[in-house]
Amino acid sequence: MTDLKAESARFRADLDGLRKAIGARIVGQKDVLDGVLTCVVGGGNVLLEGVPGLGKTLLVRTLAEALDLSFARIQFTPDLMPADILGTTVIAESQSGAKNFEFRPGPVFSHVVLADEINRATPKTQSALLEAMQEHSVTVGGQTRAIAEPYFVLATQNPLEMEGTYPLPEAQLDRFFMKLEVPFPSRSELHEILDRTTKDPPVKIEPVLTGKRILELRRLAQDVAVPRAVQDYVVRIIEATHPDSKGAPEKVKQFARFGASPRGAQSILVASKVRALMDGRFAATADDVRASVHPTLRHRVILGFEGEAERVRVDTLLDEILKVIPETEKQ
Repeated sequence: MTDLKAESARFRADLDGLRKAIGARIVGQKDVLDGVLTCVVGGGNVLLEGVPGLGKTLLVRTLAEALDLSFARIQFTPDLMPADILGTTVIAESQSGAKNFEFRPGPVFSHVVLADEINRATPKTQSALLEAMQEHSVTVGGQTRAIAEPYFVLATQNPLEMEGTYPLPEAQLDRFFMKLEVPFPSRSELHEILDRTTKDPPVKIEPVLTGKRILELRRLAQDVAVPRAVQDYVVRIIEATHPDSKGAPEKVKQFARFGASPRGAQSILVASKVRALMDGRFAATADDVRASVHPTLRHRVILGFEGEAERVRVDTLLDEILKVIPETEKQ
């Protein structure tokens, strides 16, 4: 028990140090920051959505500076090609004049990859990240190359209503551990942003966590207990996202086209474990599950034609599910 308490205390101290480092440059956005840290510890990719100018890119760059890991930024544009992301095989000439094929790795081989404005590239280019995001490897020219751990993709995107955007394929959306919506700052936060950015030079961020320590935090999170009743609660929530399910709310049956995949259930459980550790507990609860549902499922429930026409928010459907699905199933 003493070891567990010590590990939990160190876990929270490490994350507090990371929060403090990022908070030296980022104002507010507590929920968004907690979500990003959950993805770092949980080993998942994160999608940040918001209008331009809210600090999404700055948040990711600041996180990368606070981690002692390699970092690459990919600016997604309509003319970006898959080879610009993955790398390519070229003909290289040695000093003796011999020629051979040599692979030049692309920016995707960094530990932390910022896919900036990911939905401004074509679906063909977006899909180049699919293997890297899920398998942490890249196949080029028939050869598969592993990406060094820890590895995660942090993507930003503008709302689909904005000019020059392409919707992300459902297969790629499902590979994001969380989708976090970045809100507009409050009046007091906006004042602080102006004070920080118009008076003094940017704060230098020093690394506070190594890749080795991040992997240790991930293993610790995996050991958090999940009671069978809590896991069953997750399963029933996932079932309720499917419009053809018996337990689905009427709004889900009316407005949803597809529900969440098993990967969604995995994401809820992992996020619940990390949340429990953040709170100093070694067992996940139903409260952890409820707090994890929206960020892990809002991009996995696909609206049907009527839902899109009525401009229904997926979060509204998830609220309905949490209202009707009880913590324990009635026998």
